[in-house]
Parts: sequence; C-alpha cells; structure tokens
Amino acid sequence: MYQTVSFAFRNEDAAIMTIDSVGWQNVSHPKYRCSSDARPDYGHVVFQYTLSGQGYLDIDGRTLALSKGHALVVKVDEKHCYYYKEDSTEPWEFVWINIRGDEANRIWNLVIEKEGHVIKRGADSPVIQELWNIIRLIHQEKVTDRYQLSVQVYQWLLTLVQSSRDAEKDIGAMSTTTLEKCKQYIREHYASPITLDILAKHCDINKHYLCRLFQRSEQTSPLAYLKDRRVEAALTMLRTTELPISLIGQKCGFESPSYFGKVFRQYMSMSPKEYRLNKLEFPYDAIYYE
Repeated sequence: MYQTVSFAFRNEDAAIMTIDSVGWQNVSHPKYRCSSDARPDYGHVVFQYTLSGQGYLDIDGRTLALSKGHALVVKVDEKHCYYYKEDSTEPWEFVWINIRGDEANRIWNLVIEKEGHVIKRGADSPVIQELWNIIRLIHQEKVTDRYQLSVQVYQWLLTLVQSSRDAEKDIGAMSTTTLEKCKQYIREHYASPITLDILAKHCDINKHYLCRLFQRSEQTSPLAYLKDRRVEAALTMLRTTELPISLIGQKCGFESPSYFGKVFRQYMSMSPKEYRLNKLEFPYDAIYYE
C-alpha cells in the first residue's frame, strides 16, 4: 500500500469526537513501551491491531499476548502498559488509532465488557478495512479537517460495536443457516398456528437446542421472535388498511381478539383501536422490533 506512516491532530475543540493519532508502524526496538504512567496525553482511547509479529499488554495484573489478528482496546486513563519484547524473533507490525471524546470512552466500556481488553478480528474485517481507509484518507487525500475526520471516526466506532456484538453471537455457519431457516419460516407463516415443535421439525433439530441457538444469537426465544413479527404485521395493517381490528388480529396469528388486545397493549401501552386513531404520536406506516 505505502510505507509506514503516522499522524497526530491537536486542537482545543472538545465538543466533538475525533482522532488524536492514527497510523501504521513497524517496531523492532526493545525500548518500544507505552505505559499509562508515562503518557502526557489523557482522556482518549487506544485501538492497536497486530498485522504481524507480536506485542504484549500488561493490564489488570495479567500479561496478554498481542499476536497477529488481535487488537488491544484500552483507555489511556486506566493503568496499563503495552510493549515489544527484546527476545522477539520478528518485528511487531500494527495499525492503531487513538480517539478523543466521551462517546469513545462509552463505546470502549461496551466492547471491553463483552470481549475484554484484547479482541480478535480478521485482517479483512470491516473494522480493520475501515481503519485502513481512515489512514488512506489522511495520507493520500490529505483529509485533515476535524469535522470530516469526526464523521469517519463515528462510522468506524459503529462498525466496531457491531462487530463486537457479532462476535458475541458467533455460533458457526451451520447454526446460522438453521436460525435463518427458522426465522424465514416465521416471517412467512406468522399468520398460522406455530408451536416450538413445528419450528423444530421444520429445522430438523431438537427444540431445546433451537431455543439455545436463538438465545445466544438473538437474545430472545423463537416464540418471542414470532410474537414480534405478529405485532409488526398488526401495526402495519392497523395503519394501512380499514380491516376490522378483530380480523387483523386473526390475520396476524392471534388466537382471539382479547389475546390480541392484551399482547398489543404490552408492546404499545394502548389498545389497537387507540393506536389506529393516534396518528400524531405514532405517524408511522410500520414499526419494527428487530
């Protein structure tokens, strides 16, 4: 791509979140050491991803290896130290980004809570590819405006959060296919009577295993997912058709008008009739619970 590069940005605008520094580096000197005790900067967060070689992170009384495909996720204000060991057999090559802003600290808390201070990502993952894109914009296109960079940083952080949630839900390709098969069946047949046994038979797996898959991937159950789809369909019909409310409940798979009203009130804190009439507070043709 190009030779190793690094960039730093200094301004007094604390109203937005933006880049403190970013770059690509090759380290082979044993004196490379970044300790929170010795840093003059404060208030920002650090993401440093290993491309090759290996570094180390000391934090919370542990030493964590930073091998290829792993990134450290730390806040400058927390006690830590990352470094290159003298006895390493090859240079430590990495890309990094340091970000200033309260929102970055909040997102760091979310990622660390889910994955810890060292996370794993593929070199072709959106998180790493978008980081390379930020470096490219600065290095090749000479983008240095803090507001433009702030947009890039927000986009990158959202990608990091999404990838962190996806990592938490990682259940393997076969299980993902099974889940999609189940969800597709629910989306296409929500108006019909559906039980857990019917879903398990359709997916050709044990119903208890299906429930575990749903809980791990979607943080909900298959029947709760079904209820969400039924309510979504009812909300759309109430707003876009003149069908009687009792018929809408029937068409959406609710076994009786009273049960339809009860479930609907749990979601919307009002009756189906009130929702149909209440277009000022809810001026939407559809509401989704994904």
